[in-house]
Amino acid sequence: MASAPDSPVRVRFCPSPTGNPHVGLVRTALFNWAFARHHHGSGAQFVFRIEDTDAARDSEESYNQLLDSMRWLGFDWDEGPEIGGPHAPYRQSQRMDLYKDVAAKLLDSGHAYHCYCSQEELDTRREAARAAGKPSGYDGHCRDLSAEQVEEYQAQGRVPIVRFRMPDETITFTDLVRGELTFTPENVPDYGIVRANGAPLYTLVNPVDDALMEITHVLRGEDLLSSTPRQIALYKALTELGIAKRTPAFGHLPYVMGEGNKKLSKRDPQASLNLYRERGFLPEGLLNYLSLLGWSLSADQDVFTIDEMVAAFDIKDVNPNPARFDLKKAEAINADHIRMLDVKDFTERCAPWLRAPFAPWAPEDFDEAKWQAIAPHAQTRLKVLSEITDNVDFLFLPEPVFDEASWAKAMKEGAGDLLRTAREKLESADWTSAESLKEAVLAAGEAHGLKLGKAQAPVRVAVTGRTVGLPLFESLEILGKEKTLARIDAALARLTA
Repeated sequence: MASAPDSPVRVRFCPSPTGNPHVGLVRTALFNWAFARHHHGSGAQFVFRIEDTDAARDSEESYNQLLDSMRWLGFDWDEGPEIGGPHAPYRQSQRMDLYKDVAAKLLDSGHAYHCYCSQEELDTRREAARAAGKPSGYDGHCRDLSAEQVEEYQAQGRVPIVRFRMPDETITFTDLVRGELTFTPENVPDYGIVRANGAPLYTLVNPVDDALMEITHVLRGEDLLSSTPRQIALYKALTELGIAKRTPAFGHLPYVMGEGNKKLSKRDPQASLNLYRERGFLPEGLLNYLSLLGWSLSADQDVFTIDEMVAAFDIKDVNPNPARFDLKKAEAINADHIRMLDVKDFTERCAPWLRAPFAPWAPEDFDEAKWQAIAPHAQTRLKVLSEITDNVDFLFLPEPVFDEASWAKAMKEGAGDLLRTAREKLESADWTSAESLKEAVLAAGEAHGLKLGKAQAPVRVAVTGRTVGLPLFESLEILGKEKTLARIDAALARLTA
């Protein structure tokens, strides 16, 4: 059991609305949400905030997609878009006056200063520092300009950016995932917080929002670790100015790795949340798998419910080592969650894949009774819900869609004789019993010196078009005697054509 924090937990999830959500982003949201819900009894809150200050990359479509994704995943939020809260607004594009005011206070107090260096000058000095084997960050050139120097730069028409003045001291903090970390001054130079056009940068708006929204814990990706000492220094300044009440605790989550030991990037096909939705992952199955990318419920339990995760989750149990995304394992865990559904829930969740544009059959050919009958058998076979279409299409199409490789594999020499015998046996079988149909095909196989596995292959392909699929004899029973025998006849005609 995790120990309770000294004050009510307030965590935030603050994505930018730029394209499809990334599974690494979802993992970050999950850990924040689970941490807040674990401490919900002591007043913890999960804040959802949109960082949409980059007009060139952000879009309203992506914003709406983010909200839809959060709902699909089951992440409810205590403050944020659509529900509001005491720290509204929760979109950075609507908070610009706040950032302008804070930047002015930082300048007035000396915690920030105007920097007039051109990009060319910065690049030249950085190259010189590298050549001399020195740190290549900003060298503090404009830290202490005289009034005459400022006047000269202004006369040249230079428009300054605003830089935060880093303290000349070592910064040490305890990361909730990685333990104690130390950064020396030469490795954390002064940094920009406002562009020359007056637009605030992420380096300002993110910590300012966290301060104003009284965030207590910042749980975010490892890629942002290098910015943490800068933010800690900024929090100290904001606290001195009465803007912040505290410096939050930080925890940096491990990288999610893709192929070739590389960080899973937004450009990787398997990174897109939409891909998993479209393939028919259950949100609870996907979240179960994503939680394993850096955390575990126990050493011997990979499959669990989201409620079990929330009950056990402690950020201090997160492993700092990179976690590899394994699609096959994700599918296997999702399959377990599909089997955990009750049949009614399963049939309802499959519904989108039984209609256009996914279903290849005409709407009038869909038979609800047959679907309800086959559903329990299909539920035990699927890894993702989208597989249901190919698994049951033989029930609703006028004739099976033959996979040519399956046809060639099953319809070898002697297949016609076996099919004729099987048809004869099936015609006299009890069609209210899958076991009777099995006995009929078994008898046909024995008549030709074949075991059941070999005997049923031509029958399966003749009726369903494939060598693998749902349990054959239950499928024949649900399809019905008339259609089954007609398909065997059609297969025989094809064999002799």
